[in-house]
Amino acid sequence: MNPMTVTIRPMQADDLEQVVAIDRLSFSLPWPESAFRYELMENKHARLWVASMTDAAGSEKIVGAVVVWIIVDQAHIATLAVHPEFRRMGVGQQLLIAVLQDALLSGMATATLEVRRGNLAAQALYRKFGFEVVGYRPRYYKDNQEDALIMTVELQHVSADRLLGGSGSGSPTCTQHEPLTERRDRV
Repeated sequence: MNPMTVTIRPMQADDLEQVVAIDRLSFSLPWPESAFRYELMENKHARLWVASMTDAAGSEKIVGAVVVWIIVDQAHIATLAVHPEFRRMGVGQQLLIAVLQDALLSGMATATLEVRRGNLAAQALYRKFGFEVVGYRPRYYKDNQEDALIMTVELQHVSADRLLGGSGSGSPTCTQHEPLTERRDRV
């Protein structure tokens, strides 16, 4: 059986409908389309990636997305979502690898994010790449007052093996990796 092939590429305006749908399926407080559109079209400090698959007929389906804000020497992962049908298949891991590779190539010192205290699957993924809990934001999420854990990794400590695809069996093959610095030329 061939592993699932996932393409990681910069988000484009044509992806917004599918990205918004994934966000709505993933979060109780999803971003509105206008927020994604702003990040994609106007925020020069944002980098957006999508994970896609192509079916037998050649149609591309977006299966995940991530938004990263570049803040001085830090890559802040603002949101990362994978379509429910494609979770636990390595898609989130491939998106995270793309983010961390791009952050390293861009000279970032750290990567950081907030994650729900109860989202143990996401926390496990982040810990796999060296993220550690450095604090929390009490009652951060407005839907249920859940705390957000603040997780950070110093990029010099990220495993090169993991970033180069040493992700183990069962993970998708990533067929494309473009630097995000090229993204704005295609929007």
